[in-house]
Amino acid sequence: MSTLENRENTALLVIDVQKGVMASSVHSDEVVGRIQQLVEWSRQQSNPVIWVQHSSEELPLESTVWEIVDELSPQAGEAIVHKTHGDSFEATNLEDVLAKAGISHLVVAGAQSDACIRSTIHGAFTRGYDVSLVSDAHTTEDLSEWGAPEPDKVISHTNLYWSFQTAPDRTADVVTTEKLIAGAQE
Repeated sequence: MSTLENRENTALLVIDVQKGVMASSVHSDEVVGRIQQLVEWSRQQSNPVIWVQHSSEELPLESTVWEIVDELSPQAGEAIVHKTHGDSFEATNLEDVLAKAGISHLVVAGAQSDACIRSTIHGAFTRGYDVSLVSDAHTTEDLSEWGAPEPDKVISHTNLYWSFQTAPDRTADVVTTEKLIAGAQE
């Protein structure tokens, strides 16, 4: 249903599952485990896995904290997109990678729910992509000290509002890892 012509493929977009990000995020082990399942599922379905890595003052390019967590490992030929903004499309080659692979539907997982995940799912949706947020495969850090809700509430709220997102000729949905994988096997 996306508004992108001549594109029918789905890709898994794994955002910022980096050592420095996941070290301060809640439920990191569980989220990484689910992302492992999603990566395996995507590869079995012959869907591209696209990795996104953020760099900033806190995540210097090529540093240990910038690296993808040890439990996850891009395979040869899988795209790695480097970004410096929250939205994975801004000032990156992500759109080129997706266009070349004929992608119209993104399955999104990673970190942080209230920052790069949120920016990217909105960025994708406004660019014409169908977007599925994997409800139990994204996380964030505790920023309640600065007035943000507790992390579990941030994650729940992100899932809640995305489930009501609408626009002409595009779909937005929220799905668990288990249901996504089971649905593909039916």
